[in-house]
Amino acid sequence: MPSSTLTSKGQTTLPKEIREQLHLQPGDRIEYAVEKGRVYLFPATMTLDELCMILPPPPKAASIQDMNATIRRRGAGLR
Repeated sequence: MPSSTLTSKGQTTLPKEIREQLHLQPGDRIEYAVEKGRVYLFPATMTLDELCMILPPPPKAASIQDMNATIRRRGAGLR
């Protein structure tokens, strides 16, 4: 497993293997996601489909009825 060291300024160098796998070039932006104590990083230029393949699925998908109920509930709170 590739690793790197964190500097006193909070900086690190991504190992070459990781940069190559993510097709990162100097100047590319990186985004981070933290979930359940794990950090995921990905190029900021990835598509939503590519991101969906990286992050685990939610524990339970919301139904249309659940979404509509939430919209009604939150909308009512704004009045």
